[in-house]
Amino acid sequence: MAYTVKLQKINRPTNRSFYVTIPVVLVEAMELQKGEEWQWTVDDLNTLVLQRVSPRGSPRTRRVDPTQCG
Repeated sequence: MAYTVKLQKINRPTNRSFYVTIPVVLVEAMELQKGEEWQWTVDDLNTLVLQRVSPRGSPRTRRVDPTQCG
């Protein structure tokens, strides 16, 4: 799944920032919450990775307890 977004540049007297808008469909699919902490990692000049600071389990991922497998 890929979405094209544009950077916004905000110039304030005390701060220059760039913003990226995340499409609502992606926010809902990932169950993002206001105030959640995320971190950026630069892989190379073309790849920027956004990752949750406190990972959440995925409802689609079923984790099997190895002690229960016989």
